[in-house]
Amino acid sequence: MKRIGIADTTFARYDMGQAAISAIKREASAEIVRYTVPGIKDLPVAAKKLLEEQGCDLVMALGMPGPADKDKMCAHEASSGLIAAQLMTNKHILEVFVHEDETEDEKTLAWLAQQRSAEHALNAVSLLYHPEKLTRLAGTGQRQGYEDAKPLEPGSGGHLGH
Repeated sequence: MKRIGIADTTFARYDMGQAAISAIKREASAEIVRYTVPGIKDLPVAAKKLLEEQGCDLVMALGMPGPADKDKMCAHEASSGLIAAQLMTNKHILEVFVHEDETEDEKTLAWLAQQRSAEHALNAVSLLYHPEKLTRLAGTGQRQGYEDAKPLEPGSGGHLGH
C-alpha cells in the first residue's frame, strides 16, 4: 500500500491537511501519515522526515503564507527547502501554498484553501497510481484552486518551425 505524507502548519488559517486527506480517501486506499508543524519554514524538514523516517512515497506540503513581505520571503525560503528535500530524497513533495493575499474575501480564501488542497491531493494520487492521467493533461492549462487556463492553440508559439 502506498503511503502519502501530509505536512501542514498551525500558522494556516484553514485545515488544509484535512481537506487533502478527505480528497485522498475518496480516490485511493493509501495510508496517510500526517505531521503538523508550526510554520511554513518547518515544512521542508517535516516532508523529509515523512519520506525518510516514515517511508512515505510522496508528501504534500501545505501552508498559508501571510500577506506581508516577510511572509512572502518565508514562503520563498520554504519553497527552496522543499525543492532541496525533493532532490535529496528523489521523491515528490507537492508544495500546496495558498497566499492570504490571493483574495481579500475570507470566504473565498477558505474555498481556495479547500479547493487547492483537494485538487493537489488528486495530483498526488495520480502521481502514485495513475501517472498516465497527468501525461494526458500535459499542456492543458490545469490550475489548482481557481479555474483552469485555456491551452494555447497549436501553432500559437513555442515552436520555431525548423
